[in-house]
Amino acid sequence: MNKLITIKDKQFKPFITAEQISNAVKRLADKINTDLEHEQPVFLVVLNGSFMFASDLLKEVNIPCEISFIKVASYHGTSSSGAVSELIGLTEDITDRTVVIIEDIVDTGITLEKLFTVLKRKNVKQIKVATALLKPASYKKEYNIDYAGLEIGNDFVVGYGLDYDGMGRNLKEIYVLA
Repeated sequence: MNKLITIKDKQFKPFITAEQISNAVKRLADKINTDLEHEQPVFLVVLNGSFMFASDLLKEVNIPCEISFIKVASYHGTSSSGAVSELIGLTEDITDRTVVIIEDIVDTGITLEKLFTVLKRKNVKQIKVATALLKPASYKKEYNIDYAGLEIGNDFVVGYGLDYDGMGRNLKEIYVLA
């Protein structure tokens, strides 16, 4: 992981290794296992970007749980569009359940705001948030981020589920715009 890669018209340089990601995932899973040991949470995986993080995280979670998926979109190219459209909705009954939103990256918080609005209407017991990456300088909302793998600056990153115009999700490391 020491060379530039090209995705479409942009170059990216190595940023976070697979080992750093793995260590962060294990740390988060340990905390979730402890915090929610008396719950039977529903993990709500936000697609597409969270699929790799969710897969790795949930392999380490050893409490009884359910997993569901929702697809929302707020990015176009390398910047947030500011609008969120729910593409695939939640169909499970989550009344009085603990829901853990699994995100690939928390940036401005617009996606979380939409999800919290939808989930609160469904009368959940509590909402927790687990994210692989957090951009504290960009995050403008009041929702608590309960489980943040790694904090990064306000940089555009790809890999480990994160994409640039649909490309780069399959990379096992995370790269930053060069």
